[in-house]
Amino acid sequence: MAVAQVPFPPSPGIVLAARSQVVPKHFTGYGSSPRLPAGPPGVHVRRTMSDALLQAVITGGTGTLGAAVAAELRHAGWSVDAPGSVELDMCRPEEIACYFSTRRPDLLICAAGITRDAPLARLPAAVWDEVWKVGFRGARDCARTAIPGMVERGGGHVVFISSQSAVSPPPGQAAYATAKAALMGLTRELARVHGLQNIRVNAILPGFLETRMTAHVTAARRAEVLTSHVLGRFNTCACVARFIRHLHEDLPHTSGQVFQLDSR
Repeated sequence: MAVAQVPFPPSPGIVLAARSQVVPKHFTGYGSSPRLPAGPPGVHVRRTMSDALLQAVITGGTGTLGAAVAAELRHAGWSVDAPGSVELDMCRPEEIACYFSTRRPDLLICAAGITRDAPLARLPAAVWDEVWKVGFRGARDCARTAIPGMVERGGGHVVFISSQSAVSPPPGQAAYATAKAALMGLTRELARVHGLQNIRVNAILPGFLETRMTAHVTAARRAEVLTSHVLGRFNTCACVARFIRHLHEDLPHTSGQVFQLDSR
């Protein structure tokens, strides 16, 4: 297969047609999907590290998983912004819009999330709303704000961190499971809407990880969860971080997918 190198601006790890793909000037952002012309088969055009410094934004970046992903990308030469809740409040759409007005990520990783476990009948509406805002609405707003800039530059990639709880939630995690399940639906919708604009969207179910969020889990519950893993061990944040980098850099044709990374 012939490989052609082109200068900036095509996005990293993204396969583009060898002939020009021009995004119409009338693009209005989220929900608009003008068709782009198909290029000749068998030609890859890929931006290299020498062309421009790659930019990533990781929400929830001060969490254990977010910090691991940030370290992995920085080690590979990326410029990484990894804001925590102090730098970027995921419950405030206006703050999200302001944050992305000065940042143009090639890769957006939405890893922010909180749990407030309780049976649904005893879960206050305000607590449900907080979990929903951080876990889903904030991620949606980040993607909606970042995608137009990706389209203008010729491509980009959004990765949502979902959860096994979205598929098989434990008792008391209705709010968290609902938010994470919604991310899976958003992944497939955005991938379909923006695919022809060279925007990739994927979701990851990283599995049970040793993080600050799971530090409160009792030894008995940990052992119970472990029995459902056919390999008899948990995944690690470092392995998830390496997978995200691999997905972005080595799987340029992959979008609209949900990846479960543990052995359940």
